[in-house]
Order: sequence, then C-alpha cells, then structure tokens
Amino acid sequence: MELRELRNQNELVDLFCTLAEIPSPSLNEGKVIEWICKYCTGNNIECEKDDYENLYIRIPATDSTKEPILLSAHLDVIGDDSPVEAYLDGDLIKAKGRTLGADDKAGVANALYFTKLLKDRTDLKHGGLEIHFTRDEENSMTGIKNTDFNKINSKYVLVLDSDALGQCLISGASYVMVDLKISAPKGGHSGNDIGDNTRENATKLIADLVSDLPQGVYFSEDGKVVTSCNIGGISSGDLNVTNVINTDAHATYSIRSSRKDKENELIDTMKTIVDAFNEQYEGIATATITFTEKMPMFEKNEDNTIPELFEKIAKEIGVEPEISSFHAGAETHIYANKTNAKGEKFSPYLLGLATVCNMHSAREYVDYKTMLKGQELLQAFFEAFNK
Repeated sequence: MELRELRNQNELVDLFCTLAEIPSPSLNEGKVIEWICKYCTGNNIECEKDDYENLYIRIPATDSTKEPILLSAHLDVIGDDSPVEAYLDGDLIKAKGRTLGADDKAGVANALYFTKLLKDRTDLKHGGLEIHFTRDEENSMTGIKNTDFNKINSKYVLVLDSDALGQCLISGASYVMVDLKISAPKGGHSGNDIGDNTRENATKLIADLVSDLPQGVYFSEDGKVVTSCNIGGISSGDLNVTNVINTDAHATYSIRSSRKDKENELIDTMKTIVDAFNEQYEGIATATITFTEKMPMFEKNEDNTIPELFEKIAKEIGVEPEISSFHAGAETHIYANKTNAKGEKFSPYLLGLATVCNMHSAREYVDYKTMLKGQELLQAFFEAFNK
C-alpha cells in the first residue's frame, strides 16, 4: 500500500503526516502553530495562545461533578527547515533523508484527533479535556518553562511523549550539573621545581580526586537505576606542553536521580570526598565543587489512580502495559513541581501512544498501527476515567 492510499483511508494517519510534513525545529514552530490554530477554528474547538505561543485547547465538561484531564505534547522536532517527505515502508512511516518528527508529532496528532472526536460526542458525560502544546522541548524546554499554569484546571497530566506503545512512566530522574575545580597556585617548571614538595600538579591531583569520586550507578531498585553519577570531561594543561607544573584543572559531572533522598546522599558523599582532599592538601591546593540543578526530578507520588487505570484498560484492549520509571528528563518534571489554577499540585505521567524508533535521527520511524492502537487506548482510558 502507498502512503497516499493509507492517508485517504485513515484520518489519524493523514493528520499525523500533515503535521510531520510541516518542519518545526525548536523555536521555529510558527507554521505548525498556525496550522493547528486553523484546524481548531475549522472544527469549532477552543484554542488559545499565550505570550510564548504555547497552545491551550479545551473541550468543556458535560458533567461538572467529574474531573478534567490534560493531554500534553511538544510541537518542536529535531531537524531543520528542509522539506519532510513521508513514505510508507510496510507498517512504518519514515521520511526521506531526514528526521520524521514523530517525536512528538505522534503525540500531537493523537491528542488533536481525540479532541475532534470528543467535541462531537453527545453520549459521554465527562469532566472536560484540556490540551497543552508546547514549544522548544527538544532544545531548552523554554515552552513548558514559560507555560501559564493558571490556564490549566486539570490535576492529572498525560504527557504523550514516550516512545513505546503501552508505557506509563510514573517517575523520572533529575539532572544536576556538577562543577569540580582544582587550583594549585604555585605551579612551576617541571625540571627546576619538580622536587619542591610544596608544589603539586593540578592535573595529577584531579586524576586522583576523580578516581575517588563515585562513577556510574549509585543506587538502583527493582532492577532500575534510581541514582547515577557520570563524569562528562576533564580539562587541564596542554597536551603539547610537558615542562609546566599545571596550576588549574576542571571536571564536570551529571547526577541523575528520581529519589531526592538518594540524590542528597550522593551529593553529601561527593562533598565529603572533596573536603578530605582539601584537608590533605591544605596550603598546597584547593578543590571546589558546586551543584546546579538543571532539571528538577519527577518523583513518584502516592496517587495510583492513573497508572492502575491505565494498566487495566491497556490489558483489556490487548496492549501490554509497562508501568515504570525512566532515567532521563521530560516535561513531566516541570509539571510535577508546579500547581494548576486551583492550587493543586499536578500528577503527571509520561505515556506512550505509539512506538517511535531511532528518534532524532534520519532513520526515525513510527509504526502507524501502534499509533492507531494508541488512539484506541486513549479513547478507552478517557471513557473509563469518566465512569
């Protein structure tokens, strides 16, 4: 079957391909934003932009006693402004010579298609549907960071940005940047001064210190990594100059953790090692270590409403559910640390409504049958949520 024939047969596939064929690299999402606004207008769906041009789409409740729910996805993709030519390879939709943008156009398409269906339904009593489409997730997450959360009434947030059908991810790791520096100010000549025991080479010192600091998995639970520490790089001296006792050295690390107590424990461990170094080399060299949170963690909460319901519905429609954590960042992390218009803390989850492989590469593809099954899962879940 050709993609054109499949698009003619299936509105969701056609919607996805239309969205994918509108290039929207980070901070250049204007064309896809304009298209979605026109789509909503043409289907009498409420759509609003904020000052950052994030989108808020709403279907009003038909039963005020029920809770609303929010679907969230991002509009930007990895790639440039070059044309996207989608084609069908068996069950897989790919793009010729570039990224397809299924991350996260598959999520956007599933949310937008479901919104249109829900608007026309008169048989279902529900608490309302909210949709939030953000900009710049792939680059710096400035879209979600500039979101006006007072425009959102839902407590439960389904972020449609996982890469495997059936995933419901209930926690995710923080990202803390670690900056380690050593100063050994005396320095000197590698010949004349090498015997002076009041001089130390900062390059050797940082190698010793790095060997004492944690590296790799720090804590795991149930076979899943919870807390880790990874060295990014070391900088000191000049590879072409060997006759200098180096005075400065620099290393960077990343810490990731989905449990605050273990993150704090790791940070305290690293500080203790650095303190011991400074005591050993007092008057000769000084090490400083700083910790900067780049992404807050998305901790598991005690409300199991969404994952339990998701697992039940997935099994009923023949999708294998995966309820787990992930050792990376997503917009869930921002939601988890914010409150809605009612002052309620958000309960976010990262959901997979399609299987997307080789994301961010020219070999990226989406299995269109999983996207159709994801839509079935979304519809069944929403109905069960509103019973």
